Amino acid sequence: MSYKVDKNSIKKVALAYSGGLDTSVIIPWLKDNYHCEVIAICGDVGQNDDMAALEKKALASGASKCYIGDLTEEFITDYIYPTLKAGAVYEGKYLLGTAMARPLIARYLVEIALKENCDAICHGCTGKGNDQVRFELGIKAFAPQMKIIAPWREWELTSRDKEIDYAEAHGIPIPVTKKDPYSRDCNIWHISHEGADLENPWNQHKQGLLQFCAEPEQAPDQPEFLVLDFEQGIPVKLNGEALGPIEMLTKLNAIGAKHGVGVDDMVENRLVGMKSRGIYENPGGTILYAAHKALESITLDRDTAHYKEQIALKYAEMVYYGQCFLPLKKALDAFVDVTQEHVSGTVKVKLYKGSVFPAGVQSEHSLYDEELATFGEDEIYDQSDSAGFINLFGLPLTMLALRNAKLK
Repeated sequence: MSYKVDKNSIKKVALAYSGGLDTSVIIPWLKDNYHCEVIAICGDVGQNDDMAALEKKALASGASKCYIGDLTEEFITDYIYPTLKAGAVYEGKYLLGTAMARPLIARYLVEIALKENCDAICHGCTGKGNDQVRFELGIKAFAPQMKIIAPWREWELTSRDKEIDYAEAHGIPIPVTKKDPYSRDCNIWHISHEGADLENPWNQHKQGLLQFCAEPEQAPDQPEFLVLDFEQGIPVKLNGEALGPIEMLTKLNAIGAKHGVGVDDMVENRLVGMKSRGIYENPGGTILYAAHKALESITLDRDTAHYKEQIALKYAEMVYYGQCFLPLKKALDAFVDVTQEHVSGTVKVKLYKGSVFPAGVQSEHSLYDEELATFGEDEIYDQSDSAGFINLFGLPLTMLALRNAKLK
């Protein structure tokens, strides 16, 4: 089966445009190789880019139009918060910053591509990465008939150095150089760093690599305490101040970054089969996950909490794999929402030298009873009842031991 697109059938292409190295090069490459009109499309998910400059650059690079969608609040409320409520973390570390954003951007890509009557959608993902899957699953979910162009699967620019040379030859300014060759992805939830010296997992990341967070050694010597209020699993107040989703995450990012919170160095298993090493910065997200987990510790019953941990693993995989538009994801969201009905209350956390420590938690919905939990005398729990419970709970072991004794 051939996956190549007939170049003669392509007159107009919608390009997922970020202004980074790959997509900067792709505009002239599409015009040179497909001889088509290029519509640049950028989803603003809080990456702090100068959007006016980004549009100007896209047009100067050869795009006929540039759309910029303000998707930041939707990104937080419809993608980040559901994942936070699920407690989903990929392979114990990755807070899914890039993975959560791609399906939303893909949906926006399709919206503009259909509006502009484009013949194809183009993305700059490599053939080794996860993002190609995430983008293309999103495109298939909303426009299964749309043709997809992935230059990394067909062009002659087989390395970042060759891309840099191509950009320089076409007079296109790019955000990387051969001296700063890292591949980065940024949004309001995180920034990731991959490539170059990081490809050797023995190498510690270099000083100056981090873009958000202070190194722990440079963080303040005094801890800082924060108080977060949640309603049904969603953060609504910081230190008593009601904040909207963007304000909340922006402030937590700044505070967490100052204390070096949320830097994760991991080797992860990519969907396509290989292992990859990356450095992730999630200052605000790390605070929210720690606080949310602390609140669940007193508001969820044991069986729900334990089963939710199993769901969180599957949920994280589905987000990582770009399967956000499958019915199973919707079903898991419904389960998670039920678990969050009583996850309301207040959490106090301490930030210090790269770490987040729960420092207090309270809720009107708490299942924690101090009188029941005490080691002192209480009037609720009759300790003699435990003997009968243990006898019944241990009955299978008793019967096994008796049976085995008869067989000897």
